[in-house]
Amino acid sequence: MLFHRQRTASTVSHKDGTQEFQTGNRNVNALLQDRSHLALHPKVNTLGAPRSWRLMDRQKEYVLSTVKERGIRFIRLWFTDVQGFLKSFAITPAELEVALDEGVSFDGSAIDGFSRSHEADMLARPDPSTFQILPFTSGQPGVARMFCDIVTPEGDPFPGDPRWVLKQTLNRAAELGYSFYVAPEIEFFYFEDSSPDTKVLDRGGYFDLTPLDVAQEYRRSTIVALEKLGIPVAFSHHEVSPSQHELGLRHTDALTMADTIMTTRLTVKEVAMEHGIYATFMPKPLEAVDGSGMHLHLSLFKGDENAFHDPDADLGLSKEARGFIAGLLTHASELTAVTNQWVNSYKRLVTGFDAPIFETWARNDQSALVRIPATKKGKIDSTRIEYRSPDASCNPYLALSVILAAGLDGIENDYKLPPQMGSDVLAMSPRERVDAGVRHIPRNLAEAIRSMESSDLVRDTLGDHVFEWFLRNKKREWARYEQHVSQYELEEYLPIL
Repeated sequence: MLFHRQRTASTVSHKDGTQEFQTGNRNVNALLQDRSHLALHPKVNTLGAPRSWRLMDRQKEYVLSTVKERGIRFIRLWFTDVQGFLKSFAITPAELEVALDEGVSFDGSAIDGFSRSHEADMLARPDPSTFQILPFTSGQPGVARMFCDIVTPEGDPFPGDPRWVLKQTLNRAAELGYSFYVAPEIEFFYFEDSSPDTKVLDRGGYFDLTPLDVAQEYRRSTIVALEKLGIPVAFSHHEVSPSQHELGLRHTDALTMADTIMTTRLTVKEVAMEHGIYATFMPKPLEAVDGSGMHLHLSLFKGDENAFHDPDADLGLSKEARGFIAGLLTHASELTAVTNQWVNSYKRLVTGFDAPIFETWARNDQSALVRIPATKKGKIDSTRIEYRSPDASCNPYLALSVILAAGLDGIENDYKLPPQMGSDVLAMSPRERVDAGVRHIPRNLAEAIRSMESSDLVRDTLGDHVFEWFLRNKKREWARYEQHVSQYELEEYLPIL
């Protein structure tokens, strides 16, 4: 995992002339790659300081001029519901300036987790710093996109907007002097189609190349598309399971990364569809092989200094790093319903596969929930921690919010870090684990819901609106699952009972 203070990366030259656009877009957005220093105004979602207003004006002017110069015909406005599904509607250039100034109204009661019917009116206010031309609309008029913040008609941030939840948590970190950076490893599967009768494209394994890795062209096309969107990919490769793949994204601030994860999920699926196949981020689509996770590499910075690094401390981990890890371990079970939100997520977190099942930490050990990756000599900025339980089907805004909140809680309250335990915990008896204070990750969604329901930290982080809606939705999902009679039960029991 490449993890250092390089916030932008050059992209390759493309024959369609997008390089000039990308370079210009990166120049305009240079300051926006580090948004964590911005203290958001409660009404207008930007700084009250003159410098920030000037920056917003520059961004707006850039968007308007680019749309005109590039012949953009449609601008898609993106936001997510509470579960993390991407929502979108399009406007024309004639409506763009008003949209940037005032927002665009829509019926919030039609979106899961948003508002009730008598509170339906919402405004989607585009964030001009997220403007990008979409590369996967070949043969169609120019199409661009911007992520939106959701506000009420009065201009107040809507408490059910996951993006606002993350901004609030980042503001709290900023008040403590921290900026939060993230680099994900996103795993997914390619199948022939979306049929429940899954058909893999290859029988390749970890790092396999041709002829076993027949999907390398799909990954290459995806990386090119992501680069056109200003998203630098550090690496890609075939993963452990047949037809499974991984993209490692270069780190950036948490808000940009949450937007990036949403964009990457759509891009992977769009490119797959262009090639006549299907891509899925379902955590465990195949029974006998490893599932797909989203390992998150995390770091805190104070200004330009890596707050996790202390050259004189054991493993090079500062007091802040140890407190952050301790906070994650203390609250791990409370966070899991958010980081692993589906019934299927827990089919991945089981014994026998490359996924954590115990709430432990260790240096360079894949079985631990929190892993401390080795760093290159002299690369102090790459000191980081890796949180290994999440999967890419989570809502990244909410997941990063609760992860950051747990880590900050550990720092602020000086939580003590327990001894590190790696794969040796797997050899312990249940009694030995209890005596050592080792807890199991929630085994299913029901356990995760119960842990989340009793968590003041998660409620305070998400806010009452999102917290209560999320729990209601997940309880309904679990109830449907409990009532379902699976094919396994029919095959196992019908012939003999």
